[in-house]
Order: sequence, then C-alpha cells, then structure tokens
Amino acid sequence: MTTLSGKTALVTGSTSGIGLGIAMCLAKAGANLILNGFGDASKVIAEVAQFGGKVGHHPADVSDPAQIADMIAYAEREFGGVDILVNNAGIQHVASVDEFPVERWDSIIAINLSSVFHSTRLSLAGMRAKGWGRVINIASVHGLVGSVGKVAYVAAKHGVIGLTKVVALENATSNVTCNAICPGWVLTPLVQKQIDDRAASGIDPQQAQHDLLAEKQPSLEFVTPTHLGELVLFLCSEAGSQVRGAAWNVDGGWLAQ
Repeated sequence: MTTLSGKTALVTGSTSGIGLGIAMCLAKAGANLILNGFGDASKVIAEVAQFGGKVGHHPADVSDPAQIADMIAYAEREFGGVDILVNNAGIQHVASVDEFPVERWDSIIAINLSSVFHSTRLSLAGMRAKGWGRVINIASVHGLVGSVGKVAYVAAKHGVIGLTKVVALENATSNVTCNAICPGWVLTPLVQKQIDDRAASGIDPQQAQHDLLAEKQPSLEFVTPTHLGELVLFLCSEAGSQVRGAAWNVDGGWLAQ
C-alpha cells in the first residue's frame, strides 16, 4: 500500500467521475486532497474526508489561466503547496472537422490541453523546492490513436502526451516525475450519453453498451475510475519513480489490435 501521508494532491475535475475516483484512492492512501469542480462540493468533500486527511475545494474554471493561478495560490496558502498534480478535467464534442464549431474547438483545447500546461507550470517550482513531486496527466487512448468526429479531443490529448514527455525530460534528474494515463472507455456521463444516443434508435440499452465496447475495447468491459486511481498510486510510489514520460494505456486491449 502506497502511503502518501503528509502529501497534498490536487485533482482537477474531481467532483465526479474519473477525477473523484482518483481522489478517493489518493485519500485512502493518506494524502490531503484539493478537489476542483463546479457547484456545491460539500457532499463530495465529506465523502473524501472520511479517510482522515485534510480536504479542500477550489471552484476554478480551468479554461481560465487566472483562475488556475488562484487555485495554485490557494493550495500553497492552505496546504503548503501541491505534491501530486493530477490533470484530469476534460470536455468532449463530436462533429466532423468541416462542421466543428470554432467555439467548441477553443473550449476543448483550453480545458483539455492548455489547463494542463498552466497547472503544471505553476506547480513545478514548489515540487522542485520540496525535492519531490508527481505530475500525472489523464490523457486518453485518443492521445495515441484517432477517431472520426473527435478532432479537438484527439488533438488536445495528443498534445497532452507531448507535453508530458517534455516535462518529464526537463525534470529527469530530479525527484519530480511526469506521466500520462490513457484510459479507453470509462462509463462516465459523456460515454453514457453515447450509449443513450444509440439506444434512442430503438436498440436495447444493454445491446447498445455491448456494441459500443465491441467496436474498440476487446475486453468488453469498462475501465473504472478505481483502475485509474490505483495506477496513480503506483506512479506516486517508489516503484514508479523511474517511470518518466510514459503514456500508459488502460484500455481493455484497444491499442493491442
């Protein structure tokens, strides 16, 4: 069991879904947590706080660099800085390139890619000063392969993989590591909507789910937030200290095809 007592983790987009699952795993390992997301976070804070660590929340809209800076300042003021940064926040929109709304492109690049740059650049000095840090970027299998209709998402996630490699190399002689995790299908609200859209055409919902998985993910099972959280813990452990600049796919065999 990785012990993270005394460490502070900031997980963006962590009031639900993948981010919350990762935050729960980190809290169970003893880390203090800074959650990020919109709306009333009181219930989520209580859920994470049951493991005994200090828990805070910052509502930064990560499409805005100024709000990211305020969130990092909050972390430094209230928690003594960020030891583990998990860049998880993301959005999606599906349309062909020639019909893709420009404003959707801009917002996806801002949230899925630029926010990773801004939160990382603002956290690195503190990590270096402490002599230890972990930057873990939740990319996607779409950071390694393409899919039709997802031009902005694929471009952003490929960018995250490149950013990950550069940060890893620039910190290669330190105890600050940077890696990316590339999930396949996870049953998030975004994916559930794709299942619901298929079912709306008259297909049984279970069949719609099976068909979605069968197109890409040979295991025919969803990756879970806990799968990803446990991998985050490994990357925070001593065993993961020489994993640097990796793009680690967790995809039920998607990329093995």
